[in-house]
Amino acid sequence: MDLTIGAVILAAGEGKRLKLNAPKPLAPCLDKKLVDFPIRELKKFFSQNHIDGKITAVIGHQRELVRSYIEKNYPDIGYAIQAEQKGTADALRSYFDSTETKVITKEFQYTLVICADTPVVSASELTEMLELLKKENLDGVAASFIEKNPKGYGRIVRGKKGFHIIEEKDATDEIRKITEVNSGLYILKTSYVLEHLKQIDSNNKSGEFYLTDVFKDGLNVKAHCFPNGEVFLGVNTLHQLEEADHALRSRKKKELKENGVRFIDSSHCYIDSDVQIGEGSVIYPNTFISGQTTIGKNVVIEMGAQISNSIIEDDATVLAYSILENAHLRSKASAGPFARLRPGADIGAGAKIGNFVEIKKSILSQGVKVSHLSYIGDAYIGENTNIGCGFITCNFDGVSKHITKIGKNSFIGSDSQTIAPVDIGDDCFVASSSTITKNMPNGSFAISRGQQTTKDGMAKKFLKKKE
Repeated sequence: MDLTIGAVILAAGEGKRLKLNAPKPLAPCLDKKLVDFPIRELKKFFSQNHIDGKITAVIGHQRELVRSYIEKNYPDIGYAIQAEQKGTADALRSYFDSTETKVITKEFQYTLVICADTPVVSASELTEMLELLKKENLDGVAASFIEKNPKGYGRIVRGKKGFHIIEEKDATDEIRKITEVNSGLYILKTSYVLEHLKQIDSNNKSGEFYLTDVFKDGLNVKAHCFPNGEVFLGVNTLHQLEEADHALRSRKKKELKENGVRFIDSSHCYIDSDVQIGEGSVIYPNTFISGQTTIGKNVVIEMGAQISNSIIEDDATVLAYSILENAHLRSKASAGPFARLRPGADIGAGAKIGNFVEIKKSILSQGVKVSHLSYIGDAYIGENTNIGCGFITCNFDGVSKHITKIGKNSFIGSDSQTIAPVDIGDDCFVASSSTITKNMPNGSFAISRGQQTTKDGMAKKFLKKKE
């Protein structure tokens, strides 16, 4: 029989010290929100351990905003409302008493409690705690770690059996010397937590109901001390938010290196958690790769590139200081340096997008070359067509966007424009400095420029000489 676990995310906090115009669970972290990370790791934890689980978020401050975000992205998650922020035990009571969780919470074998503001905790730590709980048949386990400067943390006070936790405000000077601290991550037998939860009072200096009070000396509970406290970093300030970003990115880059990705200097690369990069790819410094970006094998990403929500296929190259946003660079194609591929740019296999070229909502087929200083928007360009320097698709008439179509094996001379909507067929030739306003059939030639007039000796009239 699979284990059953009710996972509770404590997401009711306001986050005043973050000084953001958002409730704490919706504080930005990498390209996501804080609350995304525990949700994602809980789902992974359930899957890896064959757990029949349900995730519930306890929400409070600006709860409609938090609920709206979670519902949009995770429709399978339940909710409980903590009307007033009276402490973590009160939050868990709200969970058990809620009619909105859509599950019978008390029937889960175990209850897992995790904070929304601990984004670095992974499924690995959750699994380790669960294995200890099962192996020793414990009623509850709390994750702890050693903190050299433990101010602000609850201290783990161990007894011969069991342990208890003393919060900073309630600690004596002697207790404050303890460096083993509470992380806020717990897994407990549901029957145990229900029995002890009702006994908790608010007789402490904060006047709050502490969930930590379910752990007591002499009971069948254990504090499991992890060697790396960084994973339990709680985000209460912008400084801590930056530390969390750094920890998550470091973990991601380590994972990529282990899978065969080479970094020239990983300390100056910024890669978000959902990015995928294939074996043999090389990433240069000062790159930003974010969102749902997938990069294939043997790809080169040069310095200063910014890539978001894009697909880059095997053996492609993104040259220095290029920007790709919701774009697709196919196998053996190249972009840059200083290229910009905007949403909807689909660059065919072996195509070349050169320096200072901007592509928007356009499909360029295999072997197309747009080598420099051009803008292509709302266009379809056929195989092996060559676009000269300074070409522009004039796609906007002031009200609506229009389409330019250029066939295969055509040549568009430098400093030319197409006034959309317009179709240019296969095997066509457009002379330099032409403005194309009419369709061109296959194999046709077009030239559209004013006649040159040359006046002998007139240059002196316009040239200014130094006095």
